[in-house]
Amino acid sequence: MSQDESGRSAAKTALAASLNRRSLLKGASLAAGSMALGGGLLASTSSGARAADRTEITFASAKFYAKKTIAQIVDAFNESQSKIHVKYIELPPPSSSTEVHQALVQQLARRNGAPDVFTQDVVWIAEFAGAGWALPLDEYFPAAARAEYFPGLIDACTYQGKLTALPWIVDGGMLFYRKDLLEAAGAKVPETWADMAMIAAELQKGGKVDFGYLWQGKQAEVLVCDAVEVIASNNGSILSSDGKTASVGSDQAVEAMQFLYDTINKTKISPADVLSWDEEPSRLPFTAGKAAFLRNWSYVYGIAQDPSASSVVDKVGVAPLPHFAGGKSAACLGGYQYGVNASTKNREAAVEFLTWMSSPATQLRFAVDLGLAPTRPAVFNEAELAKEQPFMQTLQGVFTGATPRPVTPKYAQVSLALQSGFSRGLVSGDIKKELTATASKIDAILGT
Repeated sequence: MSQDESGRSAAKTALAASLNRRSLLKGASLAAGSMALGGGLLASTSSGARAADRTEITFASAKFYAKKTIAQIVDAFNESQSKIHVKYIELPPPSSSTEVHQALVQQLARRNGAPDVFTQDVVWIAEFAGAGWALPLDEYFPAAARAEYFPGLIDACTYQGKLTALPWIVDGGMLFYRKDLLEAAGAKVPETWADMAMIAAELQKGGKVDFGYLWQGKQAEVLVCDAVEVIASNNGSILSSDGKTASVGSDQAVEAMQFLYDTINKTKISPADVLSWDEEPSRLPFTAGKAAFLRNWSYVYGIAQDPSASSVVDKVGVAPLPHFAGGKSAACLGGYQYGVNASTKNREAAVEFLTWMSSPATQLRFAVDLGLAPTRPAVFNEAELAKEQPFMQTLQGVFTGATPRPVTPKYAQVSLALQSGFSRGLVSGDIKKELTATASKIDAILGT
């Protein structure tokens, strides 16, 4: 999911320019419609005339890689009714989380109503709500409506007792593995990190694969996700249970991050390149048949089964991530959720679009066509989902029981401190020193 710098810059520039031109474009559209009617073209079926009769809103979302696109889903909404026309603004992918966050912050902080609807990483909900940028949604989605989603995700979308986001998709880190290679070696799917490292090393040594284990070590948000998982699987955490102090310098956290360092420098089951990789660079060698194990998100499964993009069709299995002895498997809670701009000038249209996008039928389309897991229990039970994305049902507990990243309005600052500290530790090998220093920085950010 990487984007080059020019691509990121272009995406942000396009977002700003498009949203800033919104009022002008809308006015021009209405004027065009008036001219058509004045000329006796009342019965015209041109797209310009149809657009003039609609309320136009903008929808900004991160880009997701799949066989189909979010733009196609938005087009389906536009074609399903004649009251609202949604203009889709594509942001960089979640792997470029910092760029997505900055683009949204810049626009929402202007309080000019654009974009009307947006998608946000689950870790930004408290920040956006705390800044007054996200519209409270309780009056539109009462208790009965909220009960149709997984309770944990409603909790994640709630800030200071108010629903300020609506669940869209949920994700969690998971272990992709080569079924054929494990079966040939007589090995079971590993449940501990030690077993995984041993199997990976044997397959690599035997020439079955070039790489034993691939993960994401780039100094970016995805490194925080990988770290949250491995630390939690060793009974550690990033913050204390009350969220007021850092615990990332604990012995459990140090041992967990040492394991990641060792995959490159001791067991050598991971290439040093992982330190510059996010999701897509790590996915490519795996679906090319060059790796035994991969930590990644759910989108990989659909690509692995696509003959045009994968050399390992029908050879890939998915399982919960391993854990340390005495610990338990942990998946970092991922996923993007919907938000409505508190300054929108088209509140009812924005809520109607959001309601359609989060409906059971649309969630099923996102799951089947884009490999994005639903946030409604009922959708997980759909037969079509079982046929097209069978791993989602078997790993439902991974999605719904995932470990959240620190919940704090200051998450953006905390994340940057974690990214820097983890990265320095993985490069230098002095894990204890770097994590201790990172804990001190986080305590300062939190004001403790």
